Amino acid sequence: MKKILVIEDDPAVREIILDILEAEDFNVMGAENGRIGVEIAKETLPNLIICDIMMPEMNGHGVLAALRQNPETVTTPFIFLTAKADKTALRQGMELGADDYLTKPFTHAELLQSITTRLEKQDAIARQSQSKLDELRSHITLSLPHELHTPLNGIIGISEILLSEYDSIPPAEILELAEDLNSSAKRLYQLIQNFLLIAQLEVLATDPERINALRTHQTHEPKTIIKNVVIQKAKQVKREADLHLDLQDATVQIAELKFKKIIEELTDNAFKFSPAGTPVIVTSLHLGNQFILSVTNYGRGMTVEQITNVGAYMQFERKVYEQQGSGLGLTIVKRLTELHGGTLSIESIPGKHTIMHLALPSN
Repeated sequence: MKKILVIEDDPAVREIILDILEAEDFNVMGAENGRIGVEIAKETLPNLIICDIMMPEMNGHGVLAALRQNPETVTTPFIFLTAKADKTALRQGMELGADDYLTKPFTHAELLQSITTRLEKQDAIARQSQSKLDELRSHITLSLPHELHTPLNGIIGISEILLSEYDSIPPAEILELAEDLNSSAKRLYQLIQNFLLIAQLEVLATDPERINALRTHQTHEPKTIIKNVVIQKAKQVKREADLHLDLQDATVQIAELKFKKIIEELTDNAFKFSPAGTPVIVTSLHLGNQFILSVTNYGRGMTVEQITNVGAYMQFERKVYEQQGSGLGLTIVKRLTELHGGTLSIESIPGKHTIMHLALPSN
């Protein structure tokens, strides 16, 4: 049974709405002002809230703002009741995240239609989210065991050598084994973090309100961030001489940590799939209302089918190349870019080069 909270300071109006909804087999709750309504909503987590705008102690806009800041009620469908269709009040409510308005006086049919529409939309979002989770669970079940085994085998193997032969291994070899052990542990940690991140992104992609909130963040001076990230990555793989930069600055509509993640994955991909001694070129350009980032490598390239499958949870040609990595890097980049209103495009000629073009909103 769906739970509906009615926040209305007029007792007569509140009782009429509660009676109508009870007759339709809804589990209903009433609150005589906004402050009490917020408390009840946080305690009972209703499936939908109907709220008057003009109320004492806390008006409808205050109620909505408070509930949208609470993780457990941030996506709860919210219908405003208003005595007049004031455009300023309507716009303010929509900006706060209201789902619908009913102007007093409203009919029995109008009330039920608005509720039905909002609940059906919420159910559709829940089904889509569950479908995404089921798909993600299936892909992780297939790929995660193999991906975990690779670094885990390294950690177990090296630690067994250290435990069984610690008294006879020269110090220099112990240091080398310790470095390999640390490398395997870091690879395992990164793998787990990427799987957790893609799971979060797939769920977030089903929630329009969280997507809108995501797009309010900005990164200033991306040139410095790009430079620092890619130089560090080049040093890790001992390919500083292969790196070529041509960067412009702008303000990009994405949080700095997520922007860094994109740069890390694109750069890691470029170095991983190109031989030492070949250039890796990173350029950025502010063009109109877009920030364009391009990463070019001269490695094995990608086929049309592989490009089309970016976003699938797979490692391209794993059996042939036995390349470390879960294949989630480009999936993460693609997802992050799309969630921020951007695009990822790939140009590639197998055996010659690959160019990743990333476009993000900018100002």
